[in-house]
Amino acid sequence: MLSVKTGDLAELKTDLLIIPVIEDAAFPKDRVLAELARKIDFYPEFTGGSGQELMLYGPDGVEADRVLFTGVGKIEKADAEAFRAAAGKAVNRAIKANLSDIVFVARGPNERIHAMMEGAVLGNHLFDIYKREKKDKALSEIAFHVEKARRKPFPEAAQKIETICKGTIMAREWVSAPPNDKRPDMFARSIVKAGDKENLTIVDLDERTIRKNKMHALVAVGAGSSTGPRMVILDYRPEKYDKTVVLVGKGVTFDSGGINLKPSNGIADMKQDMAGAAAVAATLITATRLEMNHRIIGLLPLVENMPSGTAYRPGDVIRTATGTTIEIGNTDAEGRMILADALSYAVKQYHPDTIIDVATLTGACKMALGPKIAGVFSTNDKLSARIIAAGSKTHERCWALPMPDDYKDMLKSDIADLRNVGKSRWGGAIAAALFLSEFVNDTDWAHIDIAGPAFSEKAGAYCPAGGTGFGVRLLIDWLGGL
Repeated sequence: MLSVKTGDLAELKTDLLIIPVIEDAAFPKDRVLAELARKIDFYPEFTGGSGQELMLYGPDGVEADRVLFTGVGKIEKADAEAFRAAAGKAVNRAIKANLSDIVFVARGPNERIHAMMEGAVLGNHLFDIYKREKKDKALSEIAFHVEKARRKPFPEAAQKIETICKGTIMAREWVSAPPNDKRPDMFARSIVKAGDKENLTIVDLDERTIRKNKMHALVAVGAGSSTGPRMVILDYRPEKYDKTVVLVGKGVTFDSGGINLKPSNGIADMKQDMAGAAAVAATLITATRLEMNHRIIGLLPLVENMPSGTAYRPGDVIRTATGTTIEIGNTDAEGRMILADALSYAVKQYHPDTIIDVATLTGACKMALGPKIAGVFSTNDKLSARIIAAGSKTHERCWALPMPDDYKDMLKSDIADLRNVGKSRWGGAIAAALFLSEFVNDTDWAHIDIAGPAFSEKAGAYCPAGGTGFGVRLLIDWLGGL
């Protein structure tokens, strides 16, 4: 789908030629672009401001059927995300116009062009598999026209970017799928089917095996559902590797809250509570396709949290795989329970250099950081900083939050080793992170709470409403920097 072109712009045949415009910067020095730029003078309402567009139909001087000028704003704010968003919007407009192929004029720094490629591929995604009438159709070809002298690195970059973005789209579609189509056994099969095509060793643990491994917390959370818990393990092990990394993804395929039933407002969106597992699974598949040089293991504990006569209850005491006992203060704090068993399994089985868990864990984190920024918790400031840097580069933004030791008092229980929730309503995201820290021993570990950015109620510049695939591009960038 993504390709790179060179040659004379004037002779380029395409449905749509797209030219990004910086509001207060001169056009690139190119005869064809200079000629097209003069046409803008006839439309003073178009200044190149962020979000502005100007479409010309059949303009003289080029073979393209249409030329779209898309504004990215003033140069001081025209960062990679501005170009990523402009590309996504242009693709969306082309889809709405029922076009099949488009060409972006790619000039400027490589990072800018890479961002545009990301926005274009991510924007060319339609989640319509449940619709009988499919009004729109994704573009069949997206090309980037670069100067001939600069062409050499771009085909390889385009291939890598398309691979990463396809991983993001894979995660999006898992998250957006309805809960009746991804109960734990179904979701496990879907992950295994996708992973079987790659260079991965895959193990799908059923409830019997999970019980044998004494993962009683995982079993307890899934006890209210007619579909038992699963844990899928994806292991990418290149011939030579220097580091072992474990990624753990929370996989609650539907979260009713259990006995502590959630209110009806928003409960339908709880199909997204497996976004961490989706991101980790897609990251593993993407890493294999990129042939990364680290051993990477994905652990995906999968459950459905439902109320029934067999569901775990507030007041229960559950023993985890490590032997730690947990007093249940709230059955809706289920994510940390299944992660506890998965994290301790990671430490015991793989002795990794680093563990990162990704989870839609707490509404408190979304309250603190809003719907577009994830919270990062870690006892290793360097690890946290590297994750935040990767998030800044990919615009999957993260913010470091504290883990003060004295807050552990919130998790003290009178009858067990820990409570699964704090004794007050305050600092819920911190309490959850501190709870998880009890199960990683001294391993370098970070917890990324994606409760806000995992799911969007409305479409963005390069993402439809629903699952965002948040975490895939972030994790791949972080892994690439190890």
